[in-house]
Amino acid sequence: MGFYPIQFSALFLGGICFILLGQMESYSNILIMTFLLSMVNESFRPANATAIAQYSTAQNRTQAFSLVRLAINLGWGVGSAIGGILASLDYHWLFLTDGITSMFASFLLLFLLPRPKRIGHEEPGLNVQAEPTQKAHHDKIFMRFLGLQVLFALCFFQLFTTVPMYLKEGLHLTEYNIGVLMALNGLMIALMEMILVFRLEGRYSYLRLMAFGTGMMAASYFLLNLTLIPSFILALLFIIIITIAEMIAMPFMNTYYISRSTAQNRGEYAGLYTMAWSLAQVIGSGSGAWLALLLGFKGLWIFLTAICIITAFGYLKLGALKK
Repeated sequence: MGFYPIQFSALFLGGICFILLGQMESYSNILIMTFLLSMVNESFRPANATAIAQYSTAQNRTQAFSLVRLAINLGWGVGSAIGGILASLDYHWLFLTDGITSMFASFLLLFLLPRPKRIGHEEPGLNVQAEPTQKAHHDKIFMRFLGLQVLFALCFFQLFTTVPMYLKEGLHLTEYNIGVLMALNGLMIALMEMILVFRLEGRYSYLRLMAFGTGMMAASYFLLNLTLIPSFILALLFIIIITIAEMIAMPFMNTYYISRSTAQNRGEYAGLYTMAWSLAQVIGSGSGAWLALLLGFKGLWIFLTAICIITAFGYLKLGALKK
């Protein structure tokens, strides 16, 4: 089909699914509708990554991905505020507004985004190049990279699951303070990521930057065990360090896997990359809480620190294999 119609279909059909989900009343119908909504919405991500690669050049691709991340974080912040207002009125307004917004975005895509030219040429200067006819799952380096991505994402997603729980139960912060700290993550990305990417790109290899960012994430989780530091200061330092780690590592992950693809197999690479992150999200959501119950929060942070260190060395090893 190509990335253009897939993006439109995902946005338009996703909007319809949102509206229908708001009308479901039985538990089984809610489950079925949620599954359909997730399946439709998730098809947008690999298509969007392919679109970014198509409309950008090798020289500005990382900045293009960072700009999209900026838009997502702005939407996350504004959407959370609007969602809170709508939920206070009636939860049905959430689903209706989500549906209308999604369908509106699908028509914006048609009117504002030019249809792609015929795929067939590649820009010079890509960091790594796969064979034109190579299947993504036959690219051994890429598959190892996906394994590292699952480990990275498992650790990163704890920021949105077990970390808020620890901030409340372990550090005894109020919901207001937790909200401020989580908002700081998005604000830092919005203000700093594009500048940071511009400064770093071209100076270091993508895998080395990923390794450094993952190492910083290890430091942020290890920091949570230093309970002698006042609670709010400890949480603030954690958010600052893990956000910097995110800004250093994540923009270059997209550029790296795109650089291994061609115009013909880019969708395969994007699809497998999205699947790896989705797998980590599914596993990470429950496993973090389970490990916290089994090991305690201190044990969980040590475990995550170790996984991050292993992953960082994995990125460095992958860079050596590539050479």
